[in-house]
Amino acid sequence: MHQSSGRWRLGLALSMLTVFLWGILPIALTVTLQVLDVYTVIWFRFSVSFGLLAIYLGVQGKLPTLERLRAASWKLLAIATIFLALNYLLFLQGLSLTSPANAEVIIQLSSLLLGLGGLVIFKEHYQLRQWLGVSVLILGYILFFHEQLTNLITGHGQYLLGSGLVVLGSAAWAIYALAQKQLLQSLSSAQIMLIIYGGCAFLFTPFAKNQIVLTLSNLHLGMLLFCALNTLIAYGAFAESLAHWEASRVSAVIALAPIVTLIAVETVSVIVPALIPHEKMTLLGIFGAVLVVVGAVVIALRKAD
Repeated sequence: MHQSSGRWRLGLALSMLTVFLWGILPIALTVTLQVLDVYTVIWFRFSVSFGLLAIYLGVQGKLPTLERLRAASWKLLAIATIFLALNYLLFLQGLSLTSPANAEVIIQLSSLLLGLGGLVIFKEHYQLRQWLGVSVLILGYILFFHEQLTNLITGHGQYLLGSGLVVLGSAAWAIYALAQKQLLQSLSSAQIMLIIYGGCAFLFTPFAKNQIVLTLSNLHLGMLLFCALNTLIAYGAFAESLAHWEASRVSAVIALAPIVTLIAVETVSVIVPALIPHEKMTLLGIFGAVLVVVGAVVIALRKAD
C-alpha cells in the first residue's frame, strides 16, 4: 500500500488550493451549462487538461516511460478513469437540475467516503480527537445546509433526481480517489492524471458537440476555459496532496469546499445578480459553517509524529 511522504504542511497547502478551486467551480459550471450540454463541457475540460499537461510533462522530460507504464496497474488506471468520468457526468447532470450550493453539499459525501476508505483500505488511523472532529463536522453540515436538506424532502421530482445523481457522483469520486492514491506506487501524480485525462476525453469524444464551442460568447467561452484550467490545477493539486498526506486528512480539508461555494455565490449574486441567484443564510447556517471549519481543522491539523 502507498505510504505518504510525511510532508504534511505541503499536503495541507495543496489541499487548501483544491478547496478554493472546487469551491468556486460550481458557479462557473452553472453559467456554462446555460449554453452547452453536459457532454461537451466534460469533453472540453478533459481535452484541454490533457493537452496542457502533456505539453508540460514533455517540456520537463517527465512523460511516463514504457517501463513505468508496464509497472503500473492497468486495472487501477481503468477504474480511476471510468469512475472519474462517471463523477463528472453525474455531478454535472445533478448540478443542472439543482443549485450550486445544494450540489456542493451533497458531493461532500465523497470526502467522507474517501476518509472512510483511507481508514479501511490504507490502514490509516484517527485518534479520539479526530473522531470528535468528524462528529463536529457532520453536525456543522446538518446545520449549515438546513434549508437545502429541507428542500431534498419537499422538492419536486427534478430536484430529487438531481440530488440523487450527485449522491452517485460522490461515490464514484471516492472510488476514483482511492485508486489514484494506490497508483502513486508506480507513477507520479502528474503522470497518472495525464493518463486519466486522456482516457476520459476519449470516452466523451463521441458525445461532444465541439463545433458549438466556436460560437460561444466571450463570457461563456471564458467560463468554459476557466472550468478546463480548474480541472487541471485542482486535480493536480489534489493528486499531489495524496502523495504527501494521508487520504483521511486530505478528505477532511476538502470538506471545506461548500463554505467557499456559499461565499462565492453570495459575492457573485451581489455583483452580477443576473448570473447566479442569491442564497439565503440564516444564523443557524452561519453557526453550522463555523462548526464545519472547526471540525475539519481538528481532523486535519494534528501534531506531527
